[in-house]
Amino acid sequence: MTHIQTFQVFPDIPKPLAFLEELSQNIWWCWNYDAVELFRRIDTRGWDKAGRNPLLFSTYLPQERLKELSEDKSFLAHLNRVRENYHAIFAPARPDAEYPDAREGQHTEIAYFSMEFGVHESIPLFAGGLGILAGDHLKAASDKALPLVGVGLLYRHGYFRQFLSTEGWQQEEYPEINFFHLPVRRARDASGKRIHISIEGPEGNIIAAVWRIAVGRVPLFLLDTNLPENSPEIRNITSRLYAGEDRIRLAQEVLLGIGGLRALEAVNIKPMVCHINEGHAAFVSLERLAQIISEMKVDLPTAMEIVPRATVFTTHTPVPAGHDEFPAYLVRPYLNSFEKRLGVSVDEILSWGQAVPNSNGPVNMSVLALRMSQYRNGVSKLHGKVARRMWSHLWPDMPEKEVPIKSVTNGVHIASWISHENALLFDRYIGPDWRLHPSSPDIIRRIDDIYEEELWRAHEMSRSRLIRTCRKLMIEQYTGRNAPKSVIKELEAALDPDALTIGFSRRFASYKRAHLLFSDTRRLKNIITSKTCPVQFVFSGKAHPRDNEGKGLIQRVVEFARDSEVRHRVVFIENYDIHIARHLVHGADIWLNTPRRPLEACGTSGMKAAINGVLNVSVLDGWWCEGYSDTVERGWRIGNGEEYSDHAYQDAVESQALYNILENDVIPCFYERIGGGLPSRWIKMMKASMKMGMQQFCSHRMVAEYESLFYAPAANRYAELIADNAQGAKQLAAQRRRLKEMWKSIRIEPPKSDVHRVFRVGESMPVRVEVYLGELLPDEVEVEFYYGILKSVDRIGSGRAERMLTVENLGNGKYIYACDISCRAAGRYGFTARVIPRGDDWIKFTPGFVKWA
Repeated sequence: MTHIQTFQVFPDIPKPLAFLEELSQNIWWCWNYDAVELFRRIDTRGWDKAGRNPLLFSTYLPQERLKELSEDKSFLAHLNRVRENYHAIFAPARPDAEYPDAREGQHTEIAYFSMEFGVHESIPLFAGGLGILAGDHLKAASDKALPLVGVGLLYRHGYFRQFLSTEGWQQEEYPEINFFHLPVRRARDASGKRIHISIEGPEGNIIAAVWRIAVGRVPLFLLDTNLPENSPEIRNITSRLYAGEDRIRLAQEVLLGIGGLRALEAVNIKPMVCHINEGHAAFVSLERLAQIISEMKVDLPTAMEIVPRATVFTTHTPVPAGHDEFPAYLVRPYLNSFEKRLGVSVDEILSWGQAVPNSNGPVNMSVLALRMSQYRNGVSKLHGKVARRMWSHLWPDMPEKEVPIKSVTNGVHIASWISHENALLFDRYIGPDWRLHPSSPDIIRRIDDIYEEELWRAHEMSRSRLIRTCRKLMIEQYTGRNAPKSVIKELEAALDPDALTIGFSRRFASYKRAHLLFSDTRRLKNIITSKTCPVQFVFSGKAHPRDNEGKGLIQRVVEFARDSEVRHRVVFIENYDIHIARHLVHGADIWLNTPRRPLEACGTSGMKAAINGVLNVSVLDGWWCEGYSDTVERGWRIGNGEEYSDHAYQDAVESQALYNILENDVIPCFYERIGGGLPSRWIKMMKASMKMGMQQFCSHRMVAEYESLFYAPAANRYAELIADNAQGAKQLAAQRRRLKEMWKSIRIEPPKSDVHRVFRVGESMPVRVEVYLGELLPDEVEVEFYYGILKSVDRIGSGRAERMLTVENLGNGKYIYACDISCRAAGRYGFTARVIPRGDDWIKFTPGFVKWA
């Protein structure tokens, strides 16, 4: 059959229940337990069957049930309570605001671009941690009423659904998402017309529809190419998240960056700051340059003084191979229109994304993002250090320590990830403010007021629910494989509600080292099968479809779990998603993490576990370097943060360390029940873990850091630069031209001091240096004395720069600069001097604008 048309029928909602439809259209409900319970109490089984999706759930409800609810005083009281809370946060829309997408030239401060968004399991537009982090970022921005919009893609099939063969080998399927069951609607312009955007592609125009999801106060705009007017190839651009073919993957990233900004322009949103979450959206800077040139009637050098100063780039990947790059010949067709709009050749534009400019090398999206942003960061302190080392070649004249990449450690949205039982305890002992101010010192302090027995019983309920869920899912898995009834019957008793439960759930990649636990299976079996102190493991996670090594790790876990000695205490749960993750971080006792340091950029799953009182056992990598404490017991470390070149040796050492920690520390602590009572030492550690997680690793803290370090300075700078027909930007462009012309004339002599004298700690060492600036003036540059402990004959370790002042004008462009250096610590020091431009980081860290003595 051809030319099939469709229509959707939803239930007729009685007037007293009308708010349910409004609530269903804003995903805010998913991080408000009272709202979640409102849906769940309608029909608990139907709610789970619908995947906790209110719109799909509504299609399962008979009219008779809706009529009952409309007359149920208890339910209506619950509904009114949620409605009052909702409307206290979100003022009802004005009657005349029919098309709120079309705004009056609104300068929204931040546009947040991400390839994936994991807001809730019922909106499957994410693959893993990057997307869930992006979802938590939007939720925290909503809670803080930050003027932010999200931009992404609307995938027809999302990421894959995982199931295992009878041999334990991962299989993938891509079920189609029914958009009628998502809280999305088409974005419209001021006249009510549906918005489309167009991009010039290699085979003609790519047309995309623009959709909108309400994430609390934050609108999330999503682009979709599955339109009849597009060719089948173009329609497939938004078919699957992270398409394997370079051609489609590139088209997705062009659509996200260039198309995303055009979508915001179509709804009249003009962002002051663009935040690129990983390199996928780096093309946004090209479109932004073109828009500023057109709107402000300026040239490219002037626009280049504006766009990077109003752009934030967050990198998440600590290995070079993980950053997308595309052959120049594939990228070129998308840039042809920019040749005229930017006034430079396509080759010049391509060079901005090449590690070696004008080399005909591949276009690296992270290189492009780094070169087009002033504000750059890794996602933990350790990852910031790794990123500075990895990208130091882009700033060849700067010491690695000064490579301009900072760090903002990731955080998790507390209200989304806290268990229902813990949330009730927080309401009782802390008060409702914990949801909006989770890192407040007063709130953190009150966690100690929670009675030990109440906290422990709450955790036991979460563990019991985890085990019931595992049993249910295992039965579904094995039934789907046509397992014998006897096997199904055994699964009803899998896992022990009272045993120490260890969770291991994450992407199955080789560097995550799921195999570490199985290095000595005999020793592991002894741990698991102990009669007095039993231990059980719950595994879950997906491997990339093309990662056979990762799939092999899953198969190894499954094969071990089938061993008759341990099969009741080791399970692997298929199709890891937010729903499964939620149960695991609520109900596990230990969160196990064994990455190969320093390849874990951050790792937020351990944070989610920590806020629920789950104790981490982890290698010192990513966030755990900041979370672990030698002085406060709140988890355990595997090793001491060593980095090995011999991976086999590293695995051998750290697997033994893991077994030792489990046998000598974790298990005795869990089962230590004096007089048959509570595990008091364990509960004390739980509280310490919860306080650490909420204070240091909540998304409200993360977003507040982005706001203070990046968003606010970038927005203020943007406003300054575009004022008065961009006069400020024009002056900066002229200054850059002047520096470029005259920089090669600068000469700096070696600094002079009385180095033959012996200095003591507390004394000062006077230094002087002669500098030839040519036609440049002293207020256009900074001269710095650079010194530090000598690591080798020609290498200074952990150097620091001290600004020098002009003390004498020798004439003819020559100046004497001087400063006094305080001798703070004993040691053998090396020193030199340098000249850099005076100004902000965008001018100061321009490659080539450093002259060393």
